[in-house]
Amino acid sequence: MIKVGIVGGTGYTGVELLRLLARHPQVEVVAITSRAETGVKVGDHFPSLRGRYDLAFSDPAKAPLKGCDCVFFATPNGVAMGQARALLEGGAKIVDLSADFRLKDRTVWEKWYKVPHASPELFGEAVYGLPEVNRERIRKARLVANPGCYATAVQLALLPLVETQFIDLGHLIADGKSGVSGAGRKAEVDLLFAEASDSFKAYAVTSRSSRSATRRSRSSMSCRRARSRKRAGFAARTTAASRSTARLTAIPWWSSLPRTTSSRGRQVRRSRT
Repeated sequence: MIKVGIVGGTGYTGVELLRLLARHPQVEVVAITSRAETGVKVGDHFPSLRGRYDLAFSDPAKAPLKGCDCVFFATPNGVAMGQARALLEGGAKIVDLSADFRLKDRTVWEKWYKVPHASPELFGEAVYGLPEVNRERIRKARLVANPGCYATAVQLALLPLVETQFIDLGHLIADGKSGVSGAGRKAEVDLLFAEASDSFKAYAVTSRSSRSATRRSRSSMSCRRARSRKRAGFAARTTAASRSTARLTAIPWWSSLPRTTSSRGRQVRRSRT
């Protein structure tokens, strides 16, 4: 059995991870941490998991994480980078569901997340955890950086089109929609039902860190097709959905569409259907 520990198990990402691992025939969850819910049974906190786990949340400082084969970080950004090195040295593999190791450039990461990175030496080792792109590298990795929802949606929507050379990678618009649960399990005015329902809302238009992660995913797709001029648009919107599954529409800009000549001799764009 693979002994698994989970750091930060009370948020939306943590409970979804618990649901998935409960059905895995080769996994035993031996530790799950939460400062606020220390001592509380998992099944009492999440009634949907009653009968699945005979385990209580433990304090992160006392949890037996170093005895685990694999540790998942379902935490806010900034937690995994402080604990990853010690766990790796102890022989554990890490899957980080936050953004701590998604980027390769320390300067870019610190620009977006506004804090110094605690383990920049691990950037080179972290493998971007999208199986459709990096399946073999993930198998051998000690540290997997799980991609975010928008970057995942961009790549899964575009990869078939890129690989078949159907679109010009230099002219794209990515319009992503996420459920408000993507912001995490917390109380904020913008996440209230009355604020978020019956509408879409563009957010963090000029400072969204997902923009940087999406650029990285686009760069990786560029490696699959060398021709790429760096023109792309990205917009993030939220709606009152209970899950953070981003819906993505990728549209070639007009400049990427073939030209034809009108009856008056003027060049016009031919639309694709």
